[in-house]
Amino acid sequence: MDILLIIKALSNETRLNILEWLKEPDVHFGAQSQLPSDCDFHGGICVGAIADKAGLAQSVISGYLVKMQKSGLLESRRYCQWTYYRRNEKGIQHFKEQLLKEL
Repeated sequence: MDILLIIKALSNETRLNILEWLKEPDVHFGAQSQLPSDCDFHGGICVGAIADKAGLAQSVISGYLVKMQKSGLLESRRYCQWTYYRRNEKGIQHFKEQLLKEL
């Protein structure tokens, strides 16, 4: 895990907001934004719903989400024609531990 890559991913207010929203997806997004209950990707939210909440174009949000996924903060799953994202709690925890070691 590259700490600098994560810090760059977190250097944008919208990306920080997305990470916070995905911490409690049931609070911040409607049920229709989430994967069906028969899927094993609990907490995954559709890119379109994240774009709507952020008030930005879906292409911009998709770029943000890919950057966050590459840094290890998010994980994704494709379902039919949609891509869903959720927090990667293990990756976030690892980042916290690495950051504390650096300080």
